[in-house]
Amino acid sequence: MASSKEFSEIMQLIRRLHRDNHFTIVLIEHDMRVVFHLADRVMVLDQGSLLAEGTPTEIIAGNEAVQTAYLGSAA
Repeated sequence: MASSKEFSEIMQLIRRLHRDNHFTIVLIEHDMRVVFHLADRVMVLDQGSLLAEGTPTEIIAGNEAVQTAYLGSAA
């Protein structure tokens, strides 16, 4: 497991590669904090099925299927 410093350095490297070299980066990640800080577009899968696709803001802003799959339901 990466330390906080290593985690920060990896995120900065990915951001820099995208910004400076105009790379398209496909990131498969379960840590939503990483996803929402790095991604321009997000595709959320659950059991191989597409639940949602959009910007991080669109995904955060109340997609019930995503919230249930990744955060659990309140009921």
